[in-house]
Amino acid sequence: MTPPVDLAREQRGVVRGAGLAAVTSFLIVLLAWFSGEAIVARTDDPVARLSLALRLDLAVVLCLAVAIGRVANARFASVDDIGAATAPTESAAVRERRAVLQNTLEQVVLAVPVHLALALLLPPGRLAVIAALVLLFVAGRVAFTLGYARGGPGRAFGFGLTFYPTAAALVAAGALVLGG
Repeated sequence: MTPPVDLAREQRGVVRGAGLAAVTSFLIVLLAWFSGEAIVARTDDPVARLSLALRLDLAVVLCLAVAIGRVANARFASVDDIGAATAPTESAAVRERRAVLQNTLEQVVLAVPVHLALALLLPPGRLAVIAALVLLFVAGRVAFTLGYARGGPGRAFGFGLTFYPTAAALVAAGALVLGG
């Protein structure tokens, strides 16, 4: 029997991790905003801007490939899991890795189009923001994966580092579209 969960304690841990992720994300994006052209060359060419975002987003897609590989590897190494969906049971290791994979897939589906939109909408000297978003995404996926087994508080920082910058970038892209 599993011990009862202290919900208030878990929630405090999630708030701490998420808050730290929000502050970290804000500072890194702010640094990228103001360092701009020192990190990424200025360009007005939409093809070059999209090309930059797509090249950077290979790291985002790599996170997805790693998550897929982790599930496959866990299934391959387990007599209970090698049958995948045809097996009558699923080990805790595969369940955990599938949960990480599912969350990573959701995050990738949101992040890539937002990065592409920003590539077209950001001022030419601010494209380093996309590089910062990708860096935060990758760091967030690593932290999320490493902290997953520790419950909500263990996942919060990594989730926040992945999701909050993307969500803020989506809002910013919307504002740039509306602002002309």
